[in-house]
Amino acid sequence: MAGSYYNVRCSDCENEQIVFGKAATEVACAVCGTTLAVPTGGKAEIDHEIIECVEQRSTTNRTQSGDTVEAR
Repeated sequence: MAGSYYNVRCSDCENEQIVFGKAATEVACAVCGTTLAVPTGGKAEIDHEIIECVEQRSTTNRTQSGDTVEAR
């Protein structure tokens, strides 16, 4: 599955938390419970400050031999 992870800062308590950019369920702040991300059927709606993109996942994978294989 292709997607990105984001470091998001809660606007209520300033807690920083990593959120998957295509979250399928609501993501709540681990400290205060404020909703950080709402699923939309594709990219999640994030209404708080995105500090950085932590990791991007692509649809291609490398094997141990170094060959590139399309993920299905």
